Amino acid sequence: MWMITKVFLLEILAFLLLGSGLHCHASTRRFNFVVREVSYRRLCSNKNILTVTVNFRDLLYMPRKERRSLWTFITGEKKTSQFTGEHGVKMPRYPWTDGPEYVTQCPIKPGSKFSQKIVLSSEEGTLWWHAHREWWKSDVNAVRDEGVATGSSPNVSDSFLINGQPGDLYPCSKSDTFKLKVDDGKTYLLRIINAALQDILFFSIANHKMIVVGTDGSYTKPLTKDYISISPGQTFDVLLKADQRPNHYDMAAKAYSSGQGIDYDNTTTTAIVQYSGNYTPSSPPSFPHLPGHNDTNASVNFTGSLRSLANSEHPCNVPLSMSTKLVYTISVNNFPCADNSCAGPNGTRIGASINNISYQSPTVDILEAYYYNMSGVYGDKFPSVPPLVFDFTVEYLPLEYQTPGKGTEVKVLEYNSTVEIVFQGTNLVAGTDHPMHLHGYSFYVVGWGFGNFDKNRDPQRYNLVDPPLQNTIVVPKNGWTAIRFKASNPGLPKIVFININITQLRGVWFMHCHLECHLTWGMDTAFIVKNGKHSEAQMLPLPSDMPPC
Repeated sequence: MWMITKVFLLEILAFLLLGSGLHCHASTRRFNFVVREVSYRRLCSNKNILTVTVNFRDLLYMPRKERRSLWTFITGEKKTSQFTGEHGVKMPRYPWTDGPEYVTQCPIKPGSKFSQKIVLSSEEGTLWWHAHREWWKSDVNAVRDEGVATGSSPNVSDSFLINGQPGDLYPCSKSDTFKLKVDDGKTYLLRIINAALQDILFFSIANHKMIVVGTDGSYTKPLTKDYISISPGQTFDVLLKADQRPNHYDMAAKAYSSGQGIDYDNTTTTAIVQYSGNYTPSSPPSFPHLPGHNDTNASVNFTGSLRSLANSEHPCNVPLSMSTKLVYTISVNNFPCADNSCAGPNGTRIGASINNISYQSPTVDILEAYYYNMSGVYGDKFPSVPPLVFDFTVEYLPLEYQTPGKGTEVKVLEYNSTVEIVFQGTNLVAGTDHPMHLHGYSFYVVGWGFGNFDKNRDPQRYNLVDPPLQNTIVVPKNGWTAIRFKASNPGLPKIVFININITQLRGVWFMHCHLECHLTWGMDTAFIVKNGKHSEAQMLPLPSDMPPC
């Protein structure tokens, strides 16, 4: 069987990790990235966007047996500060350059340079070095700033993109529609990444089945589907067999949006699968069937069908005995404004929370605050269970439940503790889906359901045999999702300060909803994982060139 790899982006820059060897040889690869503004023309007008200048051929393909760490040398040429992230990389013992601003590092200052170390371990498949990308005709920073200033949802994007192009359903776009050229009889590996800011996407290819073989840097049992549902930050490795009559076939993506009364980009982006050979293509090309924009069953039926390989080469090591059980409610909220002067519902400011705490970003990164034992930057009393218990998914809820507290609270975990988190969605303000992402770890998705989680009944239905190993998972609207992982990615080493006793400091791993507006509104928190006793269970030292705050 012919196998050809194609990078296929619902907008992106990715690390493609090839091979299935279990042993890695230490190696280092270095890349120079230049972040600069470049003018692009889309939807009949020009605008400047941030781009990354890099040699793709050097970057994208890294056989697993050769990989260990990467150095990316980033030069900023923009007037605003930047931060970078390597989505889905576990970064063992090295959270320093994980990326989230004011969590593990401060932003890269305008015009400055930064050396980012990326530490790879057990990942296989497709990973993503990124910021996010949809297309707004207006300046995306202005869109964000207006939403923050008024307290409303940001304006929706004007288009989605496939490999940088909107597709032939948008104005001034048909001639530049991305074309995936294929040969009859060959099989292609598509590495699909959702880099949208705000939207879970349905994706399909006309007249073709897709075979999902991996997600979030881990292999899965082959799953044959007509469509996939992919949330921001997620990656899927998909086999496409070019087994149809030579022709042009549309591939398409559109938003899945389950919340009632919530604005979303209702456009559809397209690209073309173009078979080689001499023929007259159909006009227009065959168009795929996509689920309805609010088809929750279609979304959960796809994600709920994923399974780990669970074989001798790729064992499924789901924790069975749990030392730490957490229940986290995830909610959209409102904050009152003076004289009902904000642009959210009923004159309020829209917010979001986990366990009734809306995360407030500090002005010093939390990891640095731990390292230097600073006080007043964070608290370590994040609640293990919801402080306010009610019927989370009932249709109508009291207005007083809509306003959460504010704070910068984190949860402390012992090294090698086994952790279960049940994410419980609520119907406060606007019940909707939430793609939850955890930095520094992949986790097993052991269960999900609709309604309120039942601690006595629902664990009996967990999949503890072959649950998928992921780093981003969608919590369904007015439902719950349970994940498990072992907290084995440690915090800081013991450090001796002059005239201060030896202190065990800790590292920080960010957890957040991957819908950008929910993250901005406060649906975030962080975990601290303490050091273990032996040297391999302790974090590596502080780099000398971290960006200043």
